[in-house]
Amino acid sequence: MDARRVFLPTDDTPPQTRDPSKLPSVVVSRLRRDVPLALLDMAIVAGAYLTAIVLRFEGAVPDRYWWGLWRFLPVLIVFHVAANAGFGLYGQMWKYASIQEARKLVLAWGCSVALVLTLGIALPAPRPIPLSVLVFGSVFAAVGLGAVRFQSRLFAFRRATVGGPRSRASRALLMGAGEAAAMILTDVRQNPSAQLDLVGFVDDDPRKKGLRIRGVPVLGSRDDIPSLVEQLAIDEVLLAIPSATSDLVRDVAALCEEVDVPLRVLPSVREIVGGRVRVHDLRDLGIEDLLGRQQVQTDLAAVRGMLHDRRVLITGAGGSIGSEIARQVASLEPETLILLDHDETHLHDLVTGLTGPVKLEVVLADIRDRYRTVETFFRYRPEVVFHAAALKHVPVLELHPREAVATNVLGTAHVVDAAVAAGVERFVLVSTDKAVRPSSVMGASKRLAEEIVRSFQEADTVMCAVRFGNVLGSRGSVIPTFLQQIAAGGPVTITDPAMTRYFMSVREAVQLVLQAGALSEGGEVFTLEMGQQVNILSLARRLIRLSGKVPDEDIELRIVGPRPGEKLAEELRDPDEEAVPTGHDGIVVSQPPVLERADLRASLQDLDRLVNDGADDELAGFMKAWSQPRTTVRTAQLSEVG
Repeated sequence: MDARRVFLPTDDTPPQTRDPSKLPSVVVSRLRRDVPLALLDMAIVAGAYLTAIVLRFEGAVPDRYWWGLWRFLPVLIVFHVAANAGFGLYGQMWKYASIQEARKLVLAWGCSVALVLTLGIALPAPRPIPLSVLVFGSVFAAVGLGAVRFQSRLFAFRRATVGGPRSRASRALLMGAGEAAAMILTDVRQNPSAQLDLVGFVDDDPRKKGLRIRGVPVLGSRDDIPSLVEQLAIDEVLLAIPSATSDLVRDVAALCEEVDVPLRVLPSVREIVGGRVRVHDLRDLGIEDLLGRQQVQTDLAAVRGMLHDRRVLITGAGGSIGSEIARQVASLEPETLILLDHDETHLHDLVTGLTGPVKLEVVLADIRDRYRTVETFFRYRPEVVFHAAALKHVPVLELHPREAVATNVLGTAHVVDAAVAAGVERFVLVSTDKAVRPSSVMGASKRLAEEIVRSFQEADTVMCAVRFGNVLGSRGSVIPTFLQQIAAGGPVTITDPAMTRYFMSVREAVQLVLQAGALSEGGEVFTLEMGQQVNILSLARRLIRLSGKVPDEDIELRIVGPRPGEKLAEELRDPDEEAVPTGHDGIVVSQPPVLERADLRASLQDLDRLVNDGADDELAGFMKAWSQPRTTVRTAQLSEVG
C-alpha cells in the first residue's frame, strides 16, 4: 500500500481508525442532521397523544386526565424517540427509503408500544391515563412518524400518477412480468425524471393475465402488443427480460414494427451488474439484440483456473477479437498479460483502455518475423497463448495470396514453433467458419493454420483451434460496412439475395475461445452451435429500419454480385468431422484427421520460398488445391507445389 495515500474517514468509519482531530466536525454534522428530525418526532408524539385523549373524551377531558397526560407525556416521548434511535431511524436518507427502512419503522413502533403499555399497566389504579389513550396515541404517533419519513416517496408517487409533469410522460408497455419488470416499475416510481407512464405488462405466461404488479395490470401476451398499442395509445414498448433470446427479441421487434412504435431492451443478463435492474439500463434496440443472444454459459471457475496468476500472451492483441480477449483475461487476474501486435495505434488504444492491477507487457512485433517471435516467447515465457493475429478480408486476400500465406500460414507456424520451444502449456488458435471446405485464399490459409496447430503440438503443449462465424461490429465486417453506407445515404450493396451468414457477439466469441482453452486436451477444433444463419438481405433491411429509414424508399438496396472467394452460405464443420458434445451447452468439438508432420514441414518450406519469390500465381494454385475435400489429395498436391 502506498504510504502517502490519504485516508478519508466517513461517518461509517470505525472509531478506532478515525482521525481524532476530525471527530468534533463529525459530531456537529450528525447533530445538525438528526436533531431537527428528533425534535419533529417529539412534536408528533405529543400531538398524537393529545389527539387521542381529546377523541377519547369527545373534547371534554376531565382535569385529572389532563394532569396525568402532561405528567407522563415526557416519558412517552422518550420511549418513542429512544426506540427510533435504537432501530436506526436517524441518520437515514429517507428520499431513497425502501422496505428495509419501513421494517425498521415498524419494529421501532412495536418496541415503543410495548414500553408504553407496560407503563400503563404498571400505573396504580385509578390510572392517570386510560389504556385506550395510550393505545390510540401510539398508533397516531406511528402514522405521523412514518408519514414524515416517507412523505417524499408518497408525494413522488402522487406526482407520478396524477397531473403535473408526468402527464407528458411517454406511455409504455412492458414485455415481461417477472422480477426485472418489477424492478423497472419500482425505479420509475422512485424517479419521476424518467418521464415514463407504465400502463401495463404483457407476458407469455397465461396464468399471469389479469394479475397486477404493484397496481399495474398484466394485459395479455406478446401477440396482443399491436392491439394494446392502438387501444391504449402506447408510445413505446420496453422489453424487460434480460435473458431474452434473439428469437424473442426479433419477434417482439416485428410486432412493434407493425404498429410503428419503438422498442427498448435491457442488456443481456451477463451485462447487468449485481443483478440490479434500473430504468436507465434500458437502451434502444441494436442489431446485436437481434443476432447475438446465444447465451453461452462459461465455466468461469475452469477458465479462471487456467489464467489466474499465469503468464498469458495474445497475438493480434489490438484487433477486434484480440482486444476483447485481453479485456476478459485481465479481469481474471493473470500474473502478466503480454500483448503482441504489429500495429502501434491499436496497441496504444488497447493499453489505455485496460483497467485494473494486471501487469502488462507490450510487444510491437510482427509474427512474420520468425526470429523476433521466438525471441519474444523466450523473453516472457508465456504459459497460455491465444493466437488471434491474422489477415481476414476475403476479397483483398484473393488479390494478394502472398500476404495471406505469409501471415496466416507461415506466421502461425512461427508462433506454434516458438510456443513449443518455450514450453507453453496451452495454445488456442482463433479460426473461422471460412476454414471449412474453403473457397477463398483466406479460408484456405486459416484451414492450413488449423492443420499446423494440430500437427505440430507436443505432449507438453496442449493446442486447439476455435471456429466461429461473423463477429458483430468487428473491423471491416458486414455490419459496420452497411452502417457506413446507410449514414452516407446509400446505396447498401448486397452481393447476392440468397447469401447467409452466422453471427455472434464479440463477447460470446471470446468466451468460446477462453472456454476452449480450458476444455482442450489437445488437437481439437471447437465450434459454437450458432442456430440459423441470417440472410444478409434481411439483415440490411433491419439495419436500415433501426437507423430510422425505410428500405427501398429512403435507402436503395443494390445487388452487386458475389465477390471472388465468397460462398453463399458458410459451414461450421466439414461433413467428415464428427461433432461431439463437450458438456457445455452449445459448444461442440471435433477432431479432423491430422496431416503428417514431415510432409507439412516440407510443404511450408516450399510456401516460404514461393512467398519470398513473389510467386502469386503458384500460391493461388496451392490455395485451389487446398480447397479439395480429401486430406490425402491435399497433402499430395501440396507437396507438388513449386
